[in-house]
Amino acid sequence: MARASLNRDLVLRAGVDLADERGFGALTMRALAQRLGVQAMSLYNHVADKADLRDGMVEFVLGPVDVPVPGGDWRAELRRGAVSIYGEFRAHRWVSREMQHTRGVSPARARWMEGILATLRQAGCSPELAHLFYHAIDAHTTGFALWLANFPFADQAELEARGRAAMAEIGADFPYLLEHFHVHLSPDPSQPSEFEFGLDLILDGIATRLGVQDPAHR
Repeated sequence: MARASLNRDLVLRAGVDLADERGFGALTMRALAQRLGVQAMSLYNHVADKADLRDGMVEFVLGPVDVPVPGGDWRAELRRGAVSIYGEFRAHRWVSREMQHTRGVSPARARWMEGILATLRQAGCSPELAHLFYHAIDAHTTGFALWLANFPFADQAELEARGRAAMAEIGADFPYLLEHFHVHLSPDPSQPSEFEFGLDLILDGIATRLGVQDPAHR
């Protein structure tokens, strides 16, 4: 790549690709420069330091996330926003962790947060309930992503191999745990994923609370 063609967008895109392939911990300015075919010092014309690189990469990934639009079908909008950001977390497994270390709130993340909160408020939640439900949705999406990011398996095949080995070790003393392992390793494709099931429970809870008087305003 010609040095004259280098710009911040290309640096961030290359950083994201490198982190996806090797993990964020393996990302260095030298490795990134090698990927781009430039000298490491030339990167500092486009990113101030490693922290600026990280912040920019997080913003790059979260930029396309669907932001809920308030005023319409609140449930569909909240679900769409949660599924969208979780999809980016799954595609880039380092993002949910590195997002916790950015300097300030990512603008893309702030737009998503505002969309969730505005949708909750316009659906009829009080500020107090909107606060609680926002954190329930955020904890579910980010928590699931962090769980996946720290999963000690390289791929589905390794997960299945370790799971079957664990089932053999457990024996018959824990029948329901064995049953759980079996369902986990052989999921019913007609059923929702664990993430979607939990998300729908949260949305059901919001619907239930919107159908009763808000305790904060009794």
